[in-house]
Amino acid sequence: MLPKRLVIATRESRLALWQAQHVRAWLRQRYPDCQVELLGMTTRGDQILDRPLAKIGGKGLFVKELESALFDGAADLAVHSMKDVPMQLAAEFSLAAIGVRECPLDAFVSLRYESLADLPPGAVVGTSSLRRESQLHARFPYLGVSPLRGNLDTRLRKLDEGKFDAIILAAAGLTRLGLGDRIRSTLSPEESLPAAGQGALGIEILSSRLDLADCLAPFNDFETAVCVRAERAVSRALGGSCEVPLGAFAQIDDGQIMLRGFVARPDGSRIATAQLKSGLQDPEALGQQLAAMLRADGADEILAALGLPR
Repeated sequence: MLPKRLVIATRESRLALWQAQHVRAWLRQRYPDCQVELLGMTTRGDQILDRPLAKIGGKGLFVKELESALFDGAADLAVHSMKDVPMQLAAEFSLAAIGVRECPLDAFVSLRYESLADLPPGAVVGTSSLRRESQLHARFPYLGVSPLRGNLDTRLRKLDEGKFDAIILAAAGLTRLGLGDRIRSTLSPEESLPAAGQGALGIEILSSRLDLADCLAPFNDFETAVCVRAERAVSRALGGSCEVPLGAFAQIDDGQIMLRGFVARPDGSRIATAQLKSGLQDPEALGQQLAAMLRADGADEILAALGLPR
């Protein structure tokens, strides 16, 4: 039975608040007698903006404070963008539901150019993602790539101030905030394979809160969850983090999961790729199979060159 009052822990960026408000609206509609409140928090990942995430601890910095609020009882659930959720959760925590996915693709944003192919040699593209950077270097070695940190509005402001010729962002965030008109073009998976979980929202709770797990289960979207579970299994098997240029993307086609993945050197000089199709019954096993195929294609050597465990 759902409590009479629920508190959602959320980061305080405009996009994070949109996501939390989206879940709050769903809860209020489904459980009108429940009072739902937001607990806004600033995470360490939000505070440190002068260094790449890979250098300061990875995307887990966006969820640690929220998990502390769950553990201490200050909040009942936390809402995350699934691409920011570490691949390994502590035993105390679990993902209760993964909601319907927004567009999972990367978006090209520029004031002057329509696509990556339109950029002239020497043009500077902003991104803080090694995944995006490696693919940019591989396809467009004549372009410059420069770090870009901050929330969505900050990144767009830096573009508007002329600090970059273009930036690459997740299309989902722009769409959710009503900024879809800033997208000049979306990048196909062949152009820029998305991050595991990109475009999907996850609800995290304490593993012991079985009451919440039951009440949140209807928020779960089966097809999205299956795809995200397969993608996260690839990343988990390869030690995926902000330090690893890695992409994993699943789509359901005719009752089967089509899963693609890659691991690369940051400069794009070496890329291991693989794809695999299977039924829906065990997405984690499919992800592990794809990770093994990536290892066979050279992922171990790439990880070793990065100084990471294989």
